[in-house]
Amino acid sequence: MFKVFKKLYNYRELLKTNVKKEIRGTYKNSFLGVLWSFLNPLLQIAVYAIVFPLILKNTQENYVIFLCCGLIPWTFFSTAITRSAFTMVENGNLLKKVYFPREILPISVVTSEAVNFFISTIIILAFVLFSGLGITKYVVIYPLVFLAQYVLLLAISLVISSVCVYVRDLQHFVGVFLQLLFYATPIVYAADTIPADFAWVLKLNPMTYVINGYRDIFYNQTMPDIGAILLLIGGSIGAIVVAYLIFNKLQKGFAEQL
Repeated sequence: MFKVFKKLYNYRELLKTNVKKEIRGTYKNSFLGVLWSFLNPLLQIAVYAIVFPLILKNTQENYVIFLCCGLIPWTFFSTAITRSAFTMVENGNLLKKVYFPREILPISVVTSEAVNFFISTIIILAFVLFSGLGITKYVVIYPLVFLAQYVLLLAISLVISSVCVYVRDLQHFVGVFLQLLFYATPIVYAADTIPADFAWVLKLNPMTYVINGYRDIFYNQTMPDIGAILLLIGGSIGAIVVAYLIFNKLQKGFAEQL
């Protein structure tokens, strides 16, 4: 693994350039540009804020803030995975012509989406401040929760980006799976509202602990479950090792498949 870090360090300028390219590509030919980092989540929040409290009679207090803490991290998660599934195929011509560490592509996707997530977090802070809840000392745990999500995404993206080169249909299954996972994650509802018979679904879902972490910090304003977050980080680091072994094995045939 040390060789991997050394290789990435040697190509750090390419990594920086590619992250910038991914960020610019998101808003290419867009009149509003980076403002979409605010507008996209705001529009989604507006829809759910209307549907659940008004139509489905959800009585959750400060539901908009509750929703922000789930929907914005989920958007980061789902968008990074979706874009990672396409990144190798989209860059096929480049991969066949120029040598560089192939893992730079999925890392760039996840990192560029992390930048968008940081920008979108301003929305959560704005709602928390203007609602009168304010920001508490627990905000210092935010980087730890983010790290858990980022490392988890790196592991998933390495596997998906490499497997999709060989199994193109997986790109479409990813979208369907994310739709199902959305409802198996406490985004629009609280985890404690799920019947006990189905609670195991949330416990097996790593995004449950990530979203609960953000929600504890900004909405509940209590200390997140540090043990669960640290366990997720440790598990995700282990997953990255396995993911890289899979990626390294599969990347040998990228040129032929692309």
